[in-house]
Amino acid sequence: MKDKKLSLKETLNNAFYALKLGIGFSKKLFFNIIFVAVLGYFQWVFFSSVFMKRIVGSLDRGDSYKSILLYIGICGLIIGLMNLYQHFFENVTMPVEHARLYGKLYHMLFDKARNVELSCYENADFYNKYTMAMDGADEKISDVMRRFWGIIFGTIATGFVFWLMFSIDRLAVIFIVSPLLGNFLFGSIKNKFEYKRYKEQVAGNKVMNYVSRAMYLPDYAKEMRLFHVYNILKRQYSDATDRNVEAASKYAFPNAFVNFWKITFTFSVIFEGVLFYAIYRNLVSKSITLADLTIMTSMMVSMTWILIGLFDDIVNFMKDGVFINNLRGFLEYEEKIPEDYDGLMPGEFESLEFDNVSFSYTDEKTIKDLSFTLKKGEIAALVGHNGAGKTTIIKLLLRLYDPDEGRILLNGKDIKEYNLHAYRDLFATTFQDFAVMGMSVRDNVLMGRHYENEDRIVESALKKAGVYERIEKLEGKTASTMTREFDEKGVVLSGGESQKLAVSRTFAKPAEVKIFDEPSSALDPIAEYDLFKNIAKEGSDHTLLFISHRLSSVRHCDRVFMLEKGMIIEEGSHEELMAMNGKYAKMYRRQANNYLAIEDEEGSAG
Repeated sequence: MKDKKLSLKETLNNAFYALKLGIGFSKKLFFNIIFVAVLGYFQWVFFSSVFMKRIVGSLDRGDSYKSILLYIGICGLIIGLMNLYQHFFENVTMPVEHARLYGKLYHMLFDKARNVELSCYENADFYNKYTMAMDGADEKISDVMRRFWGIIFGTIATGFVFWLMFSIDRLAVIFIVSPLLGNFLFGSIKNKFEYKRYKEQVAGNKVMNYVSRAMYLPDYAKEMRLFHVYNILKRQYSDATDRNVEAASKYAFPNAFVNFWKITFTFSVIFEGVLFYAIYRNLVSKSITLADLTIMTSMMVSMTWILIGLFDDIVNFMKDGVFINNLRGFLEYEEKIPEDYDGLMPGEFESLEFDNVSFSYTDEKTIKDLSFTLKKGEIAALVGHNGAGKTTIIKLLLRLYDPDEGRILLNGKDIKEYNLHAYRDLFATTFQDFAVMGMSVRDNVLMGRHYENEDRIVESALKKAGVYERIEKLEGKTASTMTREFDEKGVVLSGGESQKLAVSRTFAKPAEVKIFDEPSSALDPIAEYDLFKNIAKEGSDHTLLFISHRLSSVRHCDRVFMLEKGMIIEEGSHEELMAMNGKYAKMYRRQANNYLAIEDEEGSAG
């Protein structure tokens, strides 16, 4: 993903967008940030000019010790109250309101992530922007508010101090050029060098982060102990480190050279220059008082730090603009298949028809001019080698994607006309690439849905999937937490047991059409046989569509669709396809030896 250089207008638009979000999430945080910025710059300007001028003037005039002490006390009390407020904001208000902002912002991001179509997660550019939008979004919103008001009040403070210095000595303002050169010229060059170094280290950092994850994630632990892959990872890490060291060395001297001049112009020139100039005016030309000399020096110090803060705010504000641009782009993205899409409410399932449907993930078509019909009460199967397009058909059927060409019709109407949630509620599905959630067994089965007699539904679904006995042996039974993501006592099931748990979701949902996508890929033949017996029973009062890699499981289907390269090449019942003696029959016979044990068991059972 290429970096996008934002214009000043775009950066400001993004800033106002972030400010709008900030004030919407927490008005208290928004206005407190403004107030703290005002107080911070007020103290800088007040102490360097008004306060110092009053104290030095009082000393020159010979004012009483009591009056000077009273003035210092009053100012100290006021400044103390300001500091007390600032500390209260930083340590009490800020954490509380930041947590509130965090919660509201991430609810918005999660809602958006839930609403965008599935293809967005498979688009590398979109997914990168999504991850960047999610990464520290709350901190960036807060930082934009701080930087924005820092720039506003920093500019005002700079102008005010400049005016005060100008009123004391017009020539003295020339020294302000020094920190401007230090911060804005040499500071900008330094940032460019650092950014170039960062870009050249990105590739190495990715490798190093990958190796770091591999070293502590359990998914890689077995491979590193059984094979010699550790040596490869170690070499990759070393190579990446060497590349990063080379990039750091490349910019080390230029960066140090520029930084030297940045510090020289930001601090040395203005401090020593103003001091020599003021001393000359006071001692040699006798054209400036000691009080003005003190005030001028004090204001120069304040001006320097104000300019440093202002420059830092500007640089980080511009950086945040790129991040906010990603956040804004993600939140304002217009979904092609929005999850909240409203439309007609579907009636009972009667038929589903693919009418000359074509679809592609990339330039090459995955589904090509596909036409078939699934009728109520039918038991149908999609079979074929890996990559034939079977799972893609299910994703199109569920409207996780829309066809590039053709239509999908439910009861004679295009599925795009239906309310999306109501349409999907007609189907219960378990994909082969399922996920076991870090929640209870019960929640993993019901998946957020609520019914009457939920305990009975969960028990029945687990029994049909063949995993009930395993769950009953757990200490917490269906209340047991799955995975150890949040609970060190969490349950980690085997691959086959996890698949059975996922399949139970389809049994639990009271949908008219049940879809099983490779529901037995991790099961042994006996467990698969038992599972398909229960799936077949489900077909007595449901429409069934399933994908199976073992053709013995589809022999009792009403219709079998043999797929190859996204097209149906054969269609019919098992007997009809075997009689054709085509690719289905050839594939079945090739697998026959693997089915002998199951066929014998099925024959004895019959």
